[in-house]
Amino acid sequence: MTTPNTEPNTRPAPGLRIEGAIALVTGANRGLGRHFARQLLERGAARVYATARRPEAIDLPGVVPLQLDITNDDEVLAAAAAAGDVTLLVNNAGVSHSTNVVTDDLAAVRAEMETNFWGTLAVVRAFAPVLSANGGGAILNVLSAQSWHAYPGTNGYHASKAAQWALTNGVRLELAEQGTLVTGLHLGAVDTDFSAGYDGPKGDPGVTVRAGLDGIEAGEVEVIADAWSAHVKQALADDPTRLSDEIRAGIV
Repeated sequence: MTTPNTEPNTRPAPGLRIEGAIALVTGANRGLGRHFARQLLERGAARVYATARRPEAIDLPGVVPLQLDITNDDEVLAAAAAAGDVTLLVNNAGVSHSTNVVTDDLAAVRAEMETNFWGTLAVVRAFAPVLSANGGGAILNVLSAQSWHAYPGTNGYHASKAAQWALTNGVRLELAEQGTLVTGLHLGAVDTDFSAGYDGPKGDPGVTVRAGLDGIEAGEVEVIADAWSAHVKQALADDPTRLSDEIRAGIV
């Protein structure tokens, strides 16, 4: 007699076709979020909910604006109720307050964790049942090369993105059973206002967004958007002081 397999399904879900999808993008009024919303429309998404703390700031024709501060539980639940047809969730909203974790304002460090980790988790928890009801769908979490490395002056952001990376890996396993693909997008600095204060090389945000959406369609669980992110990931298996020395020397 064959014993039935009772182990949970943790295999990645298949890719999601963008054409015809119903997408919701957090932080869509500017930067990468606006690029995501625009490219989703261009690739044939049937509807794109563009969310922001101030939806009146959303100026992209063709999207459905929604108010959403991802740190506000009531607004998160209201967004999930208003966008009950979503099949693709893009968790793009995030903050960096340029903090070190030992000497800088602890409230600012907490605010980074509150948005990047707890806010992302709140949105995932609210929309997981929506995605399940609509056939499984997909989640794309916008992470960072700083999920994997520290940088002087942005260590609060680094800690929050490392936590968001761990969250992404856990959510992927938990939602596999309902057929939801969960993908992490890692990127270095890109040329948006988010990185306006950074003087190093910056990538093309359109290229980064395209890589993330291509990854969703291909069923990839991790997308490395640029050479710097690939280098940082490879360096994790090496002596960590080598990467730190590169960063101090400005090799970024």
